[in-house]
Amino acid sequence: MSEQHRPLISPLPKSWPFEEAAKLSTHVGAREVTADRPALLETGYGPSGLPHIGTFGEVARTSWVRQAFTKLTGLPTRLLAFSDDMDALRKVPDNVPNQDMLRQYIGKPLSRVPDPFGTHESFAAHNNARLRSFLDGFGFEYEFASSTQYYEGGRFDAALKRVLEVHDEIVAVIAPTLGEERRATYSPVLPVHPRTGQVMQVKMDAIDPVAGTVRWTDEDGETFETPVTGGHAKMQWKADWAMRWYALGVDYEMSGKDLIDSVRLSGRICRILGGHPPAGLTYELFLDQNGQKISKSKGNGISVEEWLRYAPAESLGQYMFNAPQRAKRLFFDVIPKATDEYLAHVAKAKTLAAEDPALLTNPAWFIHKGEIPADAGSPVTFGMLLNLASVANAETPDVLWKFIQRYDAKATPTSCPMLARLVDHAIVYYADFVRPTKHYRAPDAHERKALADLAEALRGLEGGEVSPDACQNLVFEIGKTHGFEPLRAWFGCLYEVLLGQKEGPRFGIFVALYGIAETVALIEAALTRNEGAVA
Repeated sequence: MSEQHRPLISPLPKSWPFEEAAKLSTHVGAREVTADRPALLETGYGPSGLPHIGTFGEVARTSWVRQAFTKLTGLPTRLLAFSDDMDALRKVPDNVPNQDMLRQYIGKPLSRVPDPFGTHESFAAHNNARLRSFLDGFGFEYEFASSTQYYEGGRFDAALKRVLEVHDEIVAVIAPTLGEERRATYSPVLPVHPRTGQVMQVKMDAIDPVAGTVRWTDEDGETFETPVTGGHAKMQWKADWAMRWYALGVDYEMSGKDLIDSVRLSGRICRILGGHPPAGLTYELFLDQNGQKISKSKGNGISVEEWLRYAPAESLGQYMFNAPQRAKRLFFDVIPKATDEYLAHVAKAKTLAAEDPALLTNPAWFIHKGEIPADAGSPVTFGMLLNLASVANAETPDVLWKFIQRYDAKATPTSCPMLARLVDHAIVYYADFVRPTKHYRAPDAHERKALADLAEALRGLEGGEVSPDACQNLVFEIGKTHGFEPLRAWFGCLYEVLLGQKEGPRFGIFVALYGIAETVALIEAALTRNEGAVA
């Protein structure tokens, strides 16, 4: 191992970004990594539809690998967010306006398709801007790259000529994976029709590596000779991916499970060109509420904007950090859990010294780029705020703050900015998802007696200061006294009868926040509401 690549920290922290950073360090090997030639990490984006949350996830995860690599080696890096905006528009997305207009441009490069929203010079420019706006808002450090600009600006010219030199070898790699009809006409080169602007999938009549041109015939029988340089042609996407790795010297790129075969084929083509395929992680796919893969064109799952309506951006980072090699549902019900996981990791990180190795396994260290802000975290969980909103039918933040400040008089929107954000999000999430699904059930005779005893025991605590732990112990004792086995059946009763939901908070903290008198009133109201009705 060269001195340059000797790890700065040992042993390797047990988190997936550091495992990927070690792979990247091995990949760059003995070559000298300098400011002029840093380790290059890349993410890809196909702007055929609006940016979705999976696109963000790839940039976030790659950024964390980059952060870990820097910590591990001290070497310089670049992150290139590459947009394949010279790809042809193959179909009209379901979730955009002016679809009839877009249908007229099927087959043309996305960068030459008018913007259906009417705000940018092209459809690709609109979607690229949406992507960059979010990435900038989240504070990612990256360089944006446009396929169109790289093709038209000559950045790929030398690599494209190299493609012509090994054209038949590339065809030999891809052809066995194609159907008989497509195999007969396949070429890695897609010339752009000089008159129609269509990206053409046609058989090459002749390849001239010296001149850097291809000869082909369109469906009307007219023959053209097209240079592959200067944006007059582009590559089929597997060859395009490989050509980009080769031309730019990409060291690391992750991709989804659905692209495993494509990564393998592109890697073979990259080697044929004379390059080295990048290291990378294969991540699992995100699934919507029906178990279907999320899609930019379908617009299923959750959008970035929707997530940020219901929870802070840090919670989205937490969700993306968790187990990237495991398939995960991506629907609205995952938001509260991800939010509270983030808060728990922040709380843990704040107990660790800067030099503590455990900090490097904490997701908050990655989400906050290695430095946890002093005002990060919250004394109240998001789940608890949702439960407070539920029992209080809260429609404004003021309602929640009344309970919070009785629990912690020092808590204000200024002193607890994250809590203030969570309060605002909780009001919106409660209105859209909790209130419409609330369903109170009647307690059975056994549960009625236990609830009545709980109300009586709590009433005896009124007027004094009682800790959340004391309240929790009291609730436990009532459940044990009334023979609930297992005890979670008792807590299930509390949630379903009092809160109208299947799950709920640590009840002692809930009582401390909501108030003893208010909790007694809540129990009595439930018993009165269901008087005479036995489940």
